[in-house]
Amino acid sequence: MKYSLAVFDMDGTILNTLDDMTDSLNVILGKYKLPLHTVEEVRFMVGNGIPKLIERAIPDGRNNSDFEKLLNDFIEYYEKHCAEKTAPYAGIPECIKKLREAGIKIAVNTNKVEAAAIALCDDYFPGLFDIISGSGRGMPPKPAPDGIYEILNRAGMDGKSEGQKAVFIGDSDVD
Repeated sequence: MKYSLAVFDMDGTILNTLDDMTDSLNVILGKYKLPLHTVEEVRFMVGNGIPKLIERAIPDGRNNSDFEKLLNDFIEYYEKHCAEKTAPYAGIPECIKKLREAGIKIAVNTNKVEAAAIALCDDYFPGLFDIISGSGRGMPPKPAPDGIYEILNRAGMDGKSEGQKAVFIGDSDVD
């Protein structure tokens, strides 16, 4: 079966971003004098978008009176510090290059803020992704299918033309 489009999740699939996510979270939590979290704790908090990460990381979750401030501070800080420890998983850049050589379009669908996702793709996979869809701009986080629909539309896949097959590669049930 030949695919014409391969869509990858970002965090935990093509990039190991957990250390930068944890560090950024703890900087913001420290600013508000809230309890910090280990990498292992954060591993179980990520995957459903940044608002859900903040909700899981702070006392009283979304009911915390500082929730919105924490969320905005995290987004601002993480956008500037998202690539300090982040790195691609072994073999991923080569895999993506082989897929492109086979004529397959390559996309990313992530719950990461789109500006950070674009910056990370530019840093670690320059010129390898045809389409990047992240959170923000009113895009609901996965598992909502909106990001995938956007990618399929931008790839010119209407589901009616012969030979249009896409595959999604992810690491969690959210994907």
